[in-house]
Amino acid sequence: MQLRICSGSALRGAVTAPGDKSISHRALLLSALAQGDSTIYGWLPAADCQATLNAVRALGVVVEQHAPGDLIVHGRGLRGLRPPGAQTVLDCQGSGTTIRLLAGILAGYPAVSVLDGHAGLRRRPMERVAVPLRMMGAQVETTNGCPPITIRGGALRAIEYPMPVASAQVKSAILLAGLYAEGETVVHQPGPARDHTERMLRAQGVPIIQHDATVRLMPSEQPLAPLQLTVPADFSSAAFMLVAALLVPNSEVLLRQTNVNPTRTGLLDVLQAMGAPIQVGEVSEQGGEPVADLLVRSAPLRAGQVAGDLVVRMIDEFPIFAVAATQAYGNTVVRDAQELRVKESDRIAAVATELRKMGARIEEQPDGFVVEGPVTLRGAHVDSHGDHRLAMALVVAGLVAHGETVVQGCEVIGDSFPDFVPMMRQLGAAIEEI
Repeated sequence: MQLRICSGSALRGAVTAPGDKSISHRALLLSALAQGDSTIYGWLPAADCQATLNAVRALGVVVEQHAPGDLIVHGRGLRGLRPPGAQTVLDCQGSGTTIRLLAGILAGYPAVSVLDGHAGLRRRPMERVAVPLRMMGAQVETTNGCPPITIRGGALRAIEYPMPVASAQVKSAILLAGLYAEGETVVHQPGPARDHTERMLRAQGVPIIQHDATVRLMPSEQPLAPLQLTVPADFSSAAFMLVAALLVPNSEVLLRQTNVNPTRTGLLDVLQAMGAPIQVGEVSEQGGEPVADLLVRSAPLRAGQVAGDLVVRMIDEFPIFAVAATQAYGNTVVRDAQELRVKESDRIAAVATELRKMGARIEEQPDGFVVEGPVTLRGAHVDSHGDHRLAMALVVAGLVAHGETVVQGCEVIGDSFPDFVPMMRQLGAAIEEI
């Protein structure tokens, strides 16, 4: 699918971003492990989350879908899943969250499980999950460090594990395996990775304690309690509309009830430091997560610096942040972001390649990039590289650029934000499918 974008129209209105993708994955998996029926509202019916839904059903869990985002999950209990065996592959499609979190769960089962996905997922590194799971006693085989993964689980022992890279997916895999292990599982994080798994497990009655960068989990003596939750709006999806409203002149957009979990809002902090007039409304709680309205108006930006812990807190937002940096005064520098090389695409190389086609002055670094701004972007033919976040970032760049922009490969937007185009049109963006 190709999208044609024309600039010129201010963006105005109030919208609610789709349900948080990270929370949607976890709500479904942990509901499957609960004893009893869980109800999930606002679940994200995107391709990546559908991969988790299909896998859960393949493991014997009955899930009723009364509307695209409203689920009733009939949990089978911690040890009630039915791994299909070595002859049946659990297809995780393109979802790194699905394959890594499932690996942690299936490590606790005395069975053989095979996890695989499409070509994009087969490029993602899996040894970072396999290593701690092996330490816990599971047999885990990867294919040159990538999927497919074969797991022979059962009889796990708890470990104390210092994570070499801050990763919510790896942390979650270890904690989920810890539910099946004997003793206390301890994870030391090098940075503030997302804590959705910890929040949800705590709501289910699991003894889990976090102090500074250390998380401790003891297997629960009671069955995991069912969940009753509404998934909050995804900050990572809201980020595209937020930056678009900042950059398109005369724009004003209200993003309703958006997840403002501090492990996710690095981009918000960076943009505010760069001069963005983003107002955060009163914070309330939804599904165990902090949410607030975000009001954003167009304004000039000054260059910023991103490194260290900030990188972890905005790891999914760098494609759209790079677009914002093209319009900021001065040199914006991103360091310590080598993790971007092993996302759905090599995001450092892909972002630099495509934005240069539009006239951006962006210099690729081994662990990040430097962007000189502001520049006048020009409409161009650009490509998503099979990366949903890059595709949406390029659409926003097209709204800022002079002339017409065509983005190829936009079908991947459905991986995380199926309603992106109609929601942008609702705000006044000139986008059409060709």
